[in-house]
Amino acid sequence: MSDREPQIEDQNKSPAAAYPGPGFREFVALMAALMASNALAIDSMLPALPAIGQALEVAEDNRRQLVITFYLLGFGAAQLLYGPLSDRFGRKWLVVASMLFYAVFSALAGLAGSFTLLLAARMMQGVAAAATRVLVVAIVRDRYSGSAMARVMSLTMIVFMIVPVLAPTFGQGVLSIGTWRHIFIGLAVYGLVLGIWTALRLPETLAKGDRRPFSASQIGQAAIETLRNRASIGNSVAVTLTFGALFAFINSIQQIVFDVFDKPRLIGLAFACIAGPMALSSYANSRLVMRLGSRRLLLRALTAFTFLALFHLTIAANFTENFAVFVMLQGLTMGCFGLIGANAGSLAMEPLGHIAGTASSLQGTITTIGGALIGFTIGQQFDGTTIPFLIGFTLCGAAALLTAHWANQGPKAGDQGKAAATAPPPTP
Repeated sequence: MSDREPQIEDQNKSPAAAYPGPGFREFVALMAALMASNALAIDSMLPALPAIGQALEVAEDNRRQLVITFYLLGFGAAQLLYGPLSDRFGRKWLVVASMLFYAVFSALAGLAGSFTLLLAARMMQGVAAAATRVLVVAIVRDRYSGSAMARVMSLTMIVFMIVPVLAPTFGQGVLSIGTWRHIFIGLAVYGLVLGIWTALRLPETLAKGDRRPFSASQIGQAAIETLRNRASIGNSVAVTLTFGALFAFINSIQQIVFDVFDKPRLIGLAFACIAGPMALSSYANSRLVMRLGSRRLLLRALTAFTFLALFHLTIAANFTENFAVFVMLQGLTMGCFGLIGANAGSLAMEPLGHIAGTASSLQGTITTIGGALIGFTIGQQFDGTTIPFLIGFTLCGAAALLTAHWANQGPKAGDQGKAAATAPPPTP
């Protein structure tokens, strides 16, 4: 990665050099760290779910999945608020405040004496973290558009994708020297550090002249435009379906590793091997998108995702699948995510730069809550085998592929990549 700024496609934007603050590398690192607060809050919990269930007297194993789902519901619902607020008041101080609240509710979750209080704290932790989903996309969209935005989001996703690889290992490491409560204390420290970093280094990216009134009519108009635009709603639904598969994986992986394959000590390794290809494909996307375009990469990735999921289901249904085969096939399937999220997100945002905050928040609410409910539904079908999980993956992939084809019809839809690569011109 170079410190050189990607050129900006939108001729109405100022040159990147006009923005004060961190250089390109630090900007990408900060955006990735903010996005990673969400993944860290989810994935570091996975090894601790049995311990949480035992400590807080949760008898039914599948009910422990609520620790993940409640966080996602708070994360999804709050996005509706952050977008309009950021379009009216700017991005920076909303990020700072949200990270401080993230730290507070992480600490409260670590002190919870009942499962009900833990779920409430988790939901509020998700509400705080929701700012990162909306504001990171809006901040990047303030500075870049088209395939340049997709490239920045891809580079951000490379760093972001490392977190799912390391987070379960972090959780296991904490459990080896402490308890599940110390995982939440670590999240509180992380949120505090991010709040300070943002306050000291990130300038405001939304000019005062570009801010929109905070009124019901303005928000309603922006919401209607977001929902009526084919590229926006179609690509958002495609992301929702793939997120449903992703959240089903997150909900189910602990039970699959512990109960199906009886390898509890290998959950960190399994997660790393399965999530690792996501980081590699995100890097590949950052290199390919400027040449091939977001639309082409998205459709090819969804096709590969669907066929790999179907192949994995066929193997699991007809043969005795061992742990190594599961990890290998699931890793190949998950690798497609790195080519889906950034491209679908950029295509959904491309026509809505003038209402980036509101559009990002509404799209984020749709994709997160919809994905969480799909993932929870699939996760609740766990029956001691991988079959329900793999059926869910296959159906989500096929539906997302059909939706993405509909959303990106037309010769110019999403193919800004080639033009961006020859003329002076993130984002799941």
